[in-house]
Amino acid sequence: MTDPRSNDPESTQRHEVPSEPAPPPVIRTSGEPERYTPPPAEARPEWTRHEPASTGAATPERWYEPAATVPATPVTETAVQGGSGTNRGMGTILGAALLSAVLASGGTVVALSASGALDKPTATTVTSPAGTNVGATNQPVTIDESSATVDVAAKASPAVVRITVSGNVDTSQGVIPETGVGSGVIYDAHGWILTNHHVVQGSDRLQVELNDGRVFQGRVYGIDTLTDLAIVKIDANDLPVASIGRSSELKVGQLVIAIGSPLGTYSNSVTSGIVSAKGRQITTDGNENLNNLIQTDAAINPGNSGGPLLDAGANVIGINTAIAADSNGIGFAIPIDIARPIMEQAVAGKELARPYMGVVYRSIDRQFADANNLPVKEGALVQRSAGGNGTAPAVVSGSPADQAGIREGDIITKVNDQAVDGDHPLDATLSMYSPGDTVTVTILRDGQASTVQVKLGTRPAN
Repeated sequence: MTDPRSNDPESTQRHEVPSEPAPPPVIRTSGEPERYTPPPAEARPEWTRHEPASTGAATPERWYEPAATVPATPVTETAVQGGSGTNRGMGTILGAALLSAVLASGGTVVALSASGALDKPTATTVTSPAGTNVGATNQPVTIDESSATVDVAAKASPAVVRITVSGNVDTSQGVIPETGVGSGVIYDAHGWILTNHHVVQGSDRLQVELNDGRVFQGRVYGIDTLTDLAIVKIDANDLPVASIGRSSELKVGQLVIAIGSPLGTYSNSVTSGIVSAKGRQITTDGNENLNNLIQTDAAINPGNSGGPLLDAGANVIGINTAIAADSNGIGFAIPIDIARPIMEQAVAGKELARPYMGVVYRSIDRQFADANNLPVKEGALVQRSAGGNGTAPAVVSGSPADQAGIREGDIITKVNDQAVDGDHPLDATLSMYSPGDTVTVTILRDGQASTVQVKLGTRPAN
């Protein structure tokens, strides 16, 4: 299924290591993103971006942070403005992993639309016999926030890792070696790590450093076709494991803590803030949409990508993935409920796959319902995309939805027992399932409600 306001190509971020140490002033030119350079080493570190001094060569794609073993040098990032939608003025969003030179496309994004409310209880974890820590139940408790932050740091930090990637990229100046740094979180004691796709994309070599100083060679087990997530595997056992919570139970305003390696050098840095909103949508410069994100004001910096966002009970409720470049205190994390199915698939030795219904739809809110005289104020209206002159079919021929009898103009109001609404959009609701699952879909057609059985397929990579 596809929301006509969304698209899925890869995002792109660009930067290069500058050759001159002297910081130039901020520059903005027509058709170019802003350029930045970090202050002297004794000043507070910043991530920056600018073009190489010696040639007019194109900036390589992707960002990373300099590895700790590489002498500190200024790094660059490209903040790309783009996208369209009701919230275009939100500002430029940047994927929170920084490149010293580029391996692949990163996560530069522009915030577009949607907001909602997130819940607040903490979670107690249920661990499978295999040591997998991907299920959770929630129990509201009263917690002193200052002491909670200390406790969360102590409990969760051992399971937070620094991921150093390296590889080569072809540029107009020839093949250039790169090293970059991101974060990740161990969710299974047998070496299973959750991180961002843009942290590991394009890497030739991958090194995972634990909080206790141990270093392992890692490999990318698989990447997510729906979000900016990836699974990394290291050959180790009896590792410290993070507790996995339920992002659906969060509340706006509740305490959250981010742990990661900002700027690639400050491993296991802890910052705290609150849940600012849920259901946010950001769009990459490549028109890739990430939907249903958690917005937080906890400080998230380049290098935090792939690290956990935790609640006051030290339970992972999100994976940090992007920051707003031209603002203060606007960061985004992928809800852990969306990540849980692929985490389970990896531990079971399965290929990472997302479910597929095969419809193009438009999420219904009150304004859209009133403007189109719809009988309900929430749900998903099956309609063809506004793009391409509306020629794309609303129901893909031969898809699970087509086989189940869903038609253009139907309004999907429920999947199993879950109502489709602003807090539970159709794509996020379906992401809780796996390919091959059969779900009961409630539809409204010509004012009459009915149900159909849909056996979900596998979401195509494109």
